[in-house]
Amino acid sequence: MTDVSKAGTYHLGNLTVKRMGYGAMQLAGPGVFGPPRDRAACVRVLRDAIEAGVDHIDTCDYYGPHIVNEVLREALHPYPDNLVLVTKVGALRGRDGSWNPAQSPAQLVEAVHDNLRNLGIDAIHGVNLRLMGGADHGPSEESLEERFTALLELQQQGLIQELGISNVTPTQVAEARKLGRLACVQNHYNLVHRADEAMIDDLASAGIAYVPFFPLGGFRTIQTEALSAIAARIGATPLQTALAWLLHRSPNILLIPGTSQSAHLQQNLAAAEISLDTETLAALDEIAAAPAG
Repeated sequence: MTDVSKAGTYHLGNLTVKRMGYGAMQLAGPGVFGPPRDRAACVRVLRDAIEAGVDHIDTCDYYGPHIVNEVLREALHPYPDNLVLVTKVGALRGRDGSWNPAQSPAQLVEAVHDNLRNLGIDAIHGVNLRLMGGADHGPSEESLEERFTALLELQQQGLIQELGISNVTPTQVAEARKLGRLACVQNHYNLVHRADEAMIDDLASAGIAYVPFFPLGGFRTIQTEALSAIAARIGATPLQTALAWLLHRSPNILLIPGTSQSAHLQQNLAAAEISLDTETLAALDEIAAAPAG
């Protein structure tokens, strides 16, 4: 059986988790909206993840909406004592499946309570403030003080243990760190999308976790003949190789690849056991320097 502990551990604030975790986003229907095609399979994959040693699950109440947290509760409640649950707030889903900002302090507070209710818990280990940014919801420079302060107040009430931020710039990271303890940053990063190189190193120096979303791209954005050749040489799939590269990139990177299929879960988790030598890492860096397309 895959040993996810081979990737080591890192901390989320005052919590310690294995670096290979699981992201629950794909437990909803197409477009992360509506019910999954096979709810029983989703329940099974969550239980398989726990059996494989995963102790960090990333979820969100606007996945579905509500459905992913409800599936998590069905599969795992009462939760294992060592399981760290991390959610995010800052958006709502429209009836058409659209992703809409929900950034006021009142909306953020309501979202935390929605997560607590649907997960069936009195407090949650971690909450990420997901900024919605500009027109395309990419990062944009804007103060997060009012929003982060609202979550800090819930932390002081004992409803949240650790706080993070998502879809942010270095300026916003600095602002959050001045306001309170920052446990993690969750941003877009993978083998070919590497705008956060300096941020990752700065966070590592400060002992703050970095959690990449879209760690595989979507996959088509990182799939190249060169990656396939490297993967074949080391006896892994291209997906596994891309995940293994992230684990090698910096010790503060925590991975949360997601799937609704148990077979795919095992393939993802197996990346924790892959070692990359200097030559392989250099070859992967060349792919990053000249991404497909």
